[in-house]
Amino acid sequence: MKKLLFVISMILLLSACGGEDTNNEKTEENASEELKDITFVLDWTPNTNHTGLYVAKEKGYFEEEGLNVEIILPGEAGADQTVASGQADFGISAQEAVTEARVQDIPIVSIAAVIQHNTSGFAAPVDKGISSPADFAGKTYGGWGAPVEAAVIDSLMKQEGASVEDVEIINMGNSDFFTAVERDVDFAWIYYGWTGVEAELRDVELEMLYLTDYSEKLDYYTPVITTNEEMIDSEPDTVHALLAAVTKGYQFAIDNPSEAADILIEAVPDLDPELVKASQEWLSPKYKDDAARWGEQQADVWKNYADWMFENNLLEEELDVESTFTNEFLPEEN
Repeated sequence: MKKLLFVISMILLLSACGGEDTNNEKTEENASEELKDITFVLDWTPNTNHTGLYVAKEKGYFEEEGLNVEIILPGEAGADQTVASGQADFGISAQEAVTEARVQDIPIVSIAAVIQHNTSGFAAPVDKGISSPADFAGKTYGGWGAPVEAAVIDSLMKQEGASVEDVEIINMGNSDFFTAVERDVDFAWIYYGWTGVEAELRDVELEMLYLTDYSEKLDYYTPVITTNEEMIDSEPDTVHALLAAVTKGYQFAIDNPSEAADILIEAVPDLDPELVKASQEWLSPKYKDDAARWGEQQADVWKNYADWMFENNLLEEELDVESTFTNEFLPEEN
């Protein structure tokens, strides 16, 4: 009798355990099904501008906000068109691109500034003899073929009595900065946080002419995070959730640059680990910089650059600043 009771007890116990496992599996499946699928398109190949996104994914910040986020690379259409058309829910862009898009009635909106101040500028190896915009005269600039390039170069040169007419401008195509300046280019427009840091690691001494040293109007947000008007109108809670997670990701990268770099390296193994770590150390303090919170955008920054673009015939009409960006979805404190 005791043996019979023992067997029955064991059967009931095993049944209960089996049922519990099944219930746990169902709970996990339900939790997974409840996550909202989101697509986030980058502006370029992954780099330290994007670290906060990869941190948010690795640390589970997206899941905490009920999101399952897929980070993708831009196709031929580019990130802005992909977001505007709804093929991606969110993306990475830059203030100049969003400004042009808005004037062309492309419905994308900037919802956060990844970096507070423009860290880009014109760079040249020191042996090129370029230490000021006037020295661009008689030199060859390597760019990507956008009208804004010549306008920026000219605006800087005019301050020193020179003209872009004396600069040869060529399209570098897929050539990287270091290959181009060794071959047929004297200077190029770079982001110091990536290419400038790489130059340090290569022991290539650069002359770096930051745009912000020559004009307040050129201190614009680059990059920014965007979404489309439809997402803002129909799914504001999703926008709030996305930015809550992303804010945590960038704050983690601010506080822990080395660990954040490791997360990016693990997520994108093709990247040079030494460059990622050095770049992250340089860039992390600049994400938030002097802003009250990460992601904050100011109307005068948008207006100043839009006015500059309009004055330089890069826009067909003036920008409606209020519809172009919003701080509405940022966490109140971070």
